[in-house]
Amino acid sequence: MVPEKTAKSYPVNMPALVTEAWTEFRDAVVLQEKDGKGGWRDITGAEALEDVRAIAKGLISEGLKPGERVGIMARTRLEWTYLDFAILFANGIPVPIYDTSSADQVDWITSDSDIRLVFVETKENLGLVSEVAQGQSPITDIRCIDTGAVEDLIKVGKGLPDTDLDKRSKAAKPDDVSTIIYTSGTTGRPKGVMLSHFNMCRQAVGVREELHEVLEGGSTLQFMTLAHIFARLIQTACIYSGTVIGYCPDSREIGADMTTFHPTLLVAVPRVFEKVYNGAEQKAMAGGKVKIFRWAAKQAIDYSKALDAPEGPSRGLKFRYKVSDHLVLSKIRHATGGRLKWAVSGGAPLGERLAHFFRGLGLIVLEGYGLTETTAASHVNRPNKNRIGTVGIPLPGLEAKIAPDGEILLKGDIVFSGYYRNDAATKDAIRKGWFHTGDIGELDADGFLKITGRKKDLIVTAGGKNVAPAVLEDRLRSHPLISQCVAIGDARPFIGMLITLDEEALPGWLKAHDLEEMTVAEAAAHPAVKATLDKAIERTNQAVSRAESIRKYRILFTDFTVLNGYLTPSLKVKRARVIEDFASDIAALYIDDRTPIEEI
Repeated sequence: MVPEKTAKSYPVNMPALVTEAWTEFRDAVVLQEKDGKGGWRDITGAEALEDVRAIAKGLISEGLKPGERVGIMARTRLEWTYLDFAILFANGIPVPIYDTSSADQVDWITSDSDIRLVFVETKENLGLVSEVAQGQSPITDIRCIDTGAVEDLIKVGKGLPDTDLDKRSKAAKPDDVSTIIYTSGTTGRPKGVMLSHFNMCRQAVGVREELHEVLEGGSTLQFMTLAHIFARLIQTACIYSGTVIGYCPDSREIGADMTTFHPTLLVAVPRVFEKVYNGAEQKAMAGGKVKIFRWAAKQAIDYSKALDAPEGPSRGLKFRYKVSDHLVLSKIRHATGGRLKWAVSGGAPLGERLAHFFRGLGLIVLEGYGLTETTAASHVNRPNKNRIGTVGIPLPGLEAKIAPDGEILLKGDIVFSGYYRNDAATKDAIRKGWFHTGDIGELDADGFLKITGRKKDLIVTAGGKNVAPAVLEDRLRSHPLISQCVAIGDARPFIGMLITLDEEALPGWLKAHDLEEMTVAEAAAHPAVKATLDKAIERTNQAVSRAESIRKYRILFTDFTVLNGYLTPSLKVKRARVIEDFASDIAALYIDDRTPIEEI
């Protein structure tokens, strides 16, 4: 239930929040989409609200019932947002479906949540969902955005009186379900997380209060999938704060879009920040300036670290930093549009090195933490309380504590009410009022949280040493040649690592090292590649004890992707499946006769 003392302090439901925001910013530009001519089309708050209400009228006219679940399967684009809010205005429940989902995944989500109507983006999506609908799925109606589904709804709803829509949009109570979001499913079937209207409204208001300096008067490119709660929350908080949102459906175009959109805020998962850094390094390699780049990167990192010291940066460091900014850093800033000042990173640990590099670049990365079950962020660093190496302090209305076994426990306004049609999983997750996150962490004296691993991913070696694989994997994955890595060692004598190479970065790396083009398999056997990975392993091992260090590694010829099923749609590795499918490679780590990497 919604706390009595706070229920009156926030918008009663999501339609009320959206209406309040777009009325406050009715004459301001709140959304932008590409105009097809290299520019951006402006949409004011008044125009956005009118469009959403018109689509909602169409949904009601087409027979959408209160509380009915509706699927949305599309990339991040304006129509996704419009449909999401329109379903809510019609008192329906939007259920996101990743646009990369397989037929089996679509079948599970639509069947479990009893979805009749699904909106898809492309004809390809339409074909896949139509195939699912021919089976036991409850789907009876599929609408395609690319063939005019949204425009058709607007036409159909023109005759519906405003009073009918207002009655629907005001009907949802604070503790009613506003959305069901299915977890990525690293193990087993995805579970439907039920988030209430109060969860979403409380979170949006709290984020605006805590990050007003970041959000108000700013702009951001939305390229993360809106099927994930992280992107969905950021969008809601931006809308409530008047932050201009530009839509980038194709994440491969984010670099080019930054130069025309000029965002002030970047919201992304750590892999995006790794790609930015590695891409800049690869470009420097190709131009024969890698030594200058690495020197400049070191000055940026050293300068950022010195900002946290009582004495601050020395005179010599200030001079070197100024030179590095002129030679390298300013060019990277220009490539991001020239106005980028803030970034919010979530979904996985960022790593202190990258956080310091970007702060030295002039981009302050506020790292955060949360789960779908906590309406995305539970913790985030603030502009005036930013402790690099942590994920910050709790957002308003939330309590956190650490269990005796190190698990992070959370309780408060933004914690979900339960899993849809899964009481057993709900009881297991919420015990004595505390949500058991499954993550392991530490709280310092000031309440800043540090994530140290995932409880179920802990490796216990044959020697009894507990090893959190994330510490090793996150550091190693920052190498420009490495795409993904998975630490191995449960009940084994030492830690091993499975590594996949980044096929996009490989050609540039080979060229920079005066090597001919080669396949991933050929590169895996090349002495130069092995030498650079050996050094990366050595650097990674410096962060852990001898017993936790990586002794051997093996390069796989298959990368982990969403399409081949080794990554979830939110880009988390399906560790159990990797271990099962690459059992022979794992066995080779422990039975072949290659000399182990020298122990650190």
